[in-house]
Amino acid sequence: MKNLKLFIFCNVLFLKFAAQGQASFTIQTDKPIADVASTMWGIFFEDINLGADGGIYAELIKNRSFEFTKPLMGWKITRPKTSTYSDFIASDILVVNQQEQNKINPHFIRVTLKNHKKGDLGLQNEGFRGMGIKKDLRYDFSVLYRTSPASFKNLRGLEPKMHLELVSEKGETIGSGVFEPNLVGLDLTWQKGETSFVATATDSKAKFNIWFEGTGVIDLDFISLFPTDTWKGRKGGLRADMIQILADMKPGFIRFPGGCIVEGFNLAQRYQWKNTIGKVEDRQLVINRWNTEIANRQTPDYYQTFGLGFFEYFQMAEDIGAAPLPIVNCGMACQFNTCEIVPIEQIGPYVQDALDLIEFANGSAISKWGKKRADMGHPLPFNLKMMGIGNENWGPQYLERLGIFQKAIKAKYPDMKLVCSSGVFPDESFNFLDSAVRKMKGEFFDEHYYQNPQWFLDNTHRYDSYDRKSATKVFAGEYAAQSDHVVSTENKNNWRTAIAEAAFMTGLERNADVVNMASYAPLFAHVDGWQWTPNLIWVDNLRSFGSANYQVQKMFSTNKGTQIVPINHEPLLGNCIPKPKVQSSNLDSLYASSTIDKNSSEVIIKIVNALGKSQAIEINLVGNKQISSTARVIVLQNDNLEAVNSLDNPMVVAPKEQTIEIKGKKISLNLAAYSFSIFKIKLNE
Repeated sequence: MKNLKLFIFCNVLFLKFAAQGQASFTIQTDKPIADVASTMWGIFFEDINLGADGGIYAELIKNRSFEFTKPLMGWKITRPKTSTYSDFIASDILVVNQQEQNKINPHFIRVTLKNHKKGDLGLQNEGFRGMGIKKDLRYDFSVLYRTSPASFKNLRGLEPKMHLELVSEKGETIGSGVFEPNLVGLDLTWQKGETSFVATATDSKAKFNIWFEGTGVIDLDFISLFPTDTWKGRKGGLRADMIQILADMKPGFIRFPGGCIVEGFNLAQRYQWKNTIGKVEDRQLVINRWNTEIANRQTPDYYQTFGLGFFEYFQMAEDIGAAPLPIVNCGMACQFNTCEIVPIEQIGPYVQDALDLIEFANGSAISKWGKKRADMGHPLPFNLKMMGIGNENWGPQYLERLGIFQKAIKAKYPDMKLVCSSGVFPDESFNFLDSAVRKMKGEFFDEHYYQNPQWFLDNTHRYDSYDRKSATKVFAGEYAAQSDHVVSTENKNNWRTAIAEAAFMTGLERNADVVNMASYAPLFAHVDGWQWTPNLIWVDNLRSFGSANYQVQKMFSTNKGTQIVPINHEPLLGNCIPKPKVQSSNLDSLYASSTIDKNSSEVIIKIVNALGKSQAIEINLVGNKQISSTARVIVLQNDNLEAVNSLDNPMVVAPKEQTIEIKGKKISLNLAAYSFSIFKIKLNE
């Protein structure tokens, strides 16, 4: 009898919703479940795809200090077309290695001039897949140089000059200047020279020439060229459009510097933050581990100069209002590459690096490492509250090292929250590490998912059954739907992947009491220099645009809310008995979450329609006596799942906003096919 009543009840509900032809969502606006962390939606930065050098770091000269494995990589010695064979074997430009005097930056070039005229001898730098030059913008040139006055004795009027020249892709001069070294009172002492000039045209594939004139011997190092329109106008700073597109997301945190960069192919190539601070000319360059990582996307000219170092990372986080989340090496190199580890008895320096980093970020201006921060121009602390120990590490060897880091850090900084690795895959080594980290009471468990779009749709309930009482919270540290397969160069940032991620993110948001942080990865990619795809933001030397996936991330991050509230989904077909907590059903391809924003007194409802046809829905708001008579609706939609944004068409998949009327406390409308919609409704007490 009981089963019969249930059968009748279910069929009555089915007939009711079928007759109405709509699915129903009920939001309990006065029953907050949990707070949404300020760090809920953030960004993950790694120097991959020319993300730093050639990307966000605005330096235009590649291999400016001649420290690549091939010291003249990126440079070309130039002579007139009429040059003879003897000209080409001349030793007028040499690379000198002063390893004993300067182990950090040992190479420089020595130029020997003998009554040279402009055009006789020069150097050309190709930049990072060319140089992005803007008409009417000033460019700052600088160089370290030295010479001996004896080499210029009795040569008045023949002192060396350097003619600087920007040339377009077609070879036309689009900017020029002259630098004249100061030869008075010098005696083989390095000094910095600077000059500036203005570009006369715009070109995205320009090159930079230096033509030498005069007589004498001069040493040159750290040849640099920067645009002056950097972020916040900082000299030698970051590319403004790339920082702005991050700031527009209003991210809650920024994780840096990676990623696999942290581990290194081997420990010699690992990221060492102490080598990335201080004067830029004193930062020790290393090969980028993405240089040869992807077999069919080899990038032999990819190095890390660390012009974007840990000070700049902290400063960038502060600029865009994001909490800093640095990751440190735990004494383990990439386990996919070399599996190299440091013996436990030698782990001390790695732990000390972590402790010193906290002091660098938060210490007083008179502490050892806090003083280094202050000397770089930031006397106040960076307010670091969390740190990651290792990246994509797994196995008992990781847990052993994690325990040592945890004990040392907590002893000195008990309030510092630690992000712990969960390995690489969400289903294999995951369970072992998940249980162990929770027993250790690590604050965050870093989960990564690079899966196909269907996995993201199927896992919208992944965190529904997680332990709400556990002190360990989830950090969805790296995720991206793969249109082809992981590590495939055929992956696309299409609408199919983006809408699947949007559906998955409703599951993250519904479980904000379990998931406190999430970030897509990777972040940036240069269209002419990438190794990995898909990526959130694409750039060339002058332009940048957000992919369809970026638009999803931005919509979630800028419409976050402060507390999650119950949303009950009764699908048109499927489970006829509503669950006590809001869930979405794959049967009607609708996925939803809801929050309230105490600051703006709004309810924010996010609904994804992953079906290829429009669906009628009804939204019922209960709990508040009064609500606004209108709602703001932001919709991201495209009928073509293969649609992509591009440099020339950056808004193919872009949000559109409208205002709709509300009758009573109900909204009835059709959700467009393949759409992600956000409803924002004012609540009046």
